[in-house]
Amino acid sequence: MRIRVDVSRPIYQQMIDEVKRAIARGELKPGDKLPSHRDMAQEIRVNPNTVQRAYREMEQGGLVQTLRGLGTFISDDPTLVERTRDEMARRSILAFVQEMRALGFSPADIVALVEKSVNEFSDGQKDLRDSIQGIQQTGVINSE
Repeated sequence: MRIRVDVSRPIYQQMIDEVKRAIARGELKPGDKLPSHRDMAQEIRVNPNTVQRAYREMEQGGLVQTLRGLGTFISDDPTLVERTRDEMARRSILAFVQEMRALGFSPADIVALVEKSVNEFSDGQKDLRDSIQGIQQTGVINSE
C-alpha cells in the first residue's frame, strides 16, 4: 500500500483515508494484516505516534482490529467494503455538490451536468472498446 502525504491535512487522517481507499478498491480485504506501527512509520517516514493515532482511530471506527501480540488487521465485518465505498462516495458527492452550489449551479443544473458527464464517459469507453476490437481484428493486438 502506498500512502501519499499532503501537507494540507493531518497525516493520520490521510493514512486512514488511504486504508479506506484500499479497502474500497479491494486491495485490502477483511482479515488482511496491516504493517506494524514501526514498519508503517518507517515506510512513509512519519513519527510512530502518528501511525499509532491512525490505527487507534481506525479501530474506534470499526475499520481495523488489533490482536495483542499478533498485529492490526482489517475488520472481518462482511459489510465493510460496501460501507466504506458508500461512505467515501457520499463524502465525494457532498463535496462536489457543495462546490457546484458555491459556483451558482442549481440542483437541476448539477444533475444535468452529471448525467452529461456520465454519458460522455460511457460513450468514450464504448469508443475505446470499439477501437481496441478493431485493432484486435487486424491482429496487431492479441486478444488473449
